[in-house]
Amino acid sequence: MTGPGRVALVGAGPGDPGLLTVRGAELLARADVVVHDRLSDPSLLGLAPPGAERVDVGKQPDDRGDQEAINELLVQRARAGRRVVRLKGGDPFVFGRGGEEALALEAAGIAYEVVPGVTSAVAAPAYAGVPVTHRGMVTSFTVAAGHTRSVERTRAEGGTDWEALAATGGTIVVLMGAAHRARIAQRLMAGGMPASTPVMAVQWGTEPYQVHARTTLGQLGSVPVEPPVTLVIGEVAALELSWYRSGPLAGRTVVVTRARHQSNEMASRLREMGARPMEVAAIEQVAPPDGGRALEAAVATLRPRPGAAGRGAPGYAWVVFASANAVERFFAVLPDVRWLGGTAVAAVGPATAAALADRGVVADLVPDDHSAEGLVECFPSFEGPPWTAAGPDRPLVLLPQATGARPRLREGLAARGWTVEAVDAYRTVEVDLARDVLASAGRADAILFASPTAVRSYVRQAAACGAPVPELVACIGPTTARAAAGAGLAVAAQAGEHTLDGLLAALAQALGPAN
Repeated sequence: MTGPGRVALVGAGPGDPGLLTVRGAELLARADVVVHDRLSDPSLLGLAPPGAERVDVGKQPDDRGDQEAINELLVQRARAGRRVVRLKGGDPFVFGRGGEEALALEAAGIAYEVVPGVTSAVAAPAYAGVPVTHRGMVTSFTVAAGHTRSVERTRAEGGTDWEALAATGGTIVVLMGAAHRARIAQRLMAGGMPASTPVMAVQWGTEPYQVHARTTLGQLGSVPVEPPVTLVIGEVAALELSWYRSGPLAGRTVVVTRARHQSNEMASRLREMGARPMEVAAIEQVAPPDGGRALEAAVATLRPRPGAAGRGAPGYAWVVFASANAVERFFAVLPDVRWLGGTAVAAVGPATAAALADRGVVADLVPDDHSAEGLVECFPSFEGPPWTAAGPDRPLVLLPQATGARPRLREGLAARGWTVEAVDAYRTVEVDLARDVLASAGRADAILFASPTAVRSYVRQAAACGAPVPELVACIGPTTARAAAGAGLAVAAQAGEHTLDGLLAALAQALGPAN
């Protein structure tokens, strides 16, 4: 990138990564630098490119930190032509010092934009089942900071007039007020709020380990509360609309190690089951070493040739797909699905068959045992006609596969009499993982592996930086489980059916309900 860069002040939301805005995700995907706070979710940091610089400028509660240094960091990186995302918890302009950073960027002549985020003042109560307004009960709410300066200073000194706030009515939402909750309660009661006023204290709002406590204003100081906490004070705090943390994996954090383009469905399913997914892509699929030329040449032989009926025979009797990735790469270079009209198609399992179906092709063969061995066992033997159309000197089975794939499928088909042409369709490579992402992921309840390459990549990098691997390891099939065991992991769950559904069912059974 040439010339001055840009800075985006992006609200990350209160914790649940699913609350990040679409615009925020777009900017993270193109970021050269991510400057983030202490509570930024690791899976959000993972949305940035692997080579992006990640700078932790997190501060502890009631710690002002060196805001000037943060401002200067943003200016320096932008002047170096970098695309900078300043990832801030909640909303940048709700107690987030986003205004200070925007003013510093304006003074330096740096182009910037602001991407609002979901504030914990609204989200944390909502996830605890409390609306901050409710018809017939309350029509306004006030958000106040509960840190030392707000509580101990007078209004003239920049503090909050809690006594006046008590007289305004409506809901009062207090952020950063854990340490001073007793003093806040005293001042609100001094302003006329009854000691019996309902209070809801929500810790780690929107996170899978969110907890909340119901009390009253008079008892607030005696309730054990640790930051980060959102205090909801008012009649609405007595309401309870229970919707969050339902499902068999409620309250669990699960690490997903699949390639980024494949992890969305798994993460979505985990959320439906009540879990918080952490997407830590340990691998990605790229073009094979030859750039895909062998695959393109093989696909070209499927092109129909003029004949008596306007079509000739296909170049292969079968195309065999051992993964959804192979399907994706194959169809990326197939100009017309009708080229498969005279060719039988096999899929190693239901996920691969589903990838074919998404492209309008119904697999002719899907084994009950979703493995290379299972496919070989049920594959027809070659005994001459009718498989003669391709000619005696042409390979009869096309096998698009990953570079370095196990030879079992190719050798097994050959043992059944077929001439097999295996071509590299893609290559799986490791993705560099940030140290802080691995450290945070190590505290998760479980980790999912769907390929041996993901196992090797994740375990190697976690060991290199001293990060633990989550204790409960779940694998999609025996090949991946063997790789995990070989890497020193104890596999606690293995999918009976080697599919996403099977993996999630095994995970739910192994984890059991959260405490």
